[in-house]
Amino acid sequence: MISPDDFRRLALAMPQAIESSHMGTVDFRCGKIFATLGNPDADWAMVKLTPDQQEMRVAAEPEVFVPVPGGWGKGGATRLRLAACDEATVLGALTDAWRNVAPKKLL
Repeated sequence: MISPDDFRRLALAMPQAIESSHMGTVDFRCGKIFATLGNPDADWAMVKLTPDQQEMRVAAEPEVFVPVPGGWGKGGATRLRLAACDEATVLGALTDAWRNVAPKKLL
């Protein structure tokens, strides 16, 4: 089980990641948002995956990963159930999400 504080620690461990806020939700960004915490509630986080990454993760661990409803989800925005995952799973998803938005010079 991952707590919101664990998720925050892992997200902020990504190079040049900062914590900010967007539409009342905590977000993590490296120029662009790659993850959020607390949407739709404190049991969830969101990672910004590609549609292919989302499909792979949802198929492999449907108890952990769920597409965000609507257009955001079709674009790869993926909810992550904190209580259902471990640190390695979160770190893998955060790393993919960070790489998807990080400036090329950081990759």
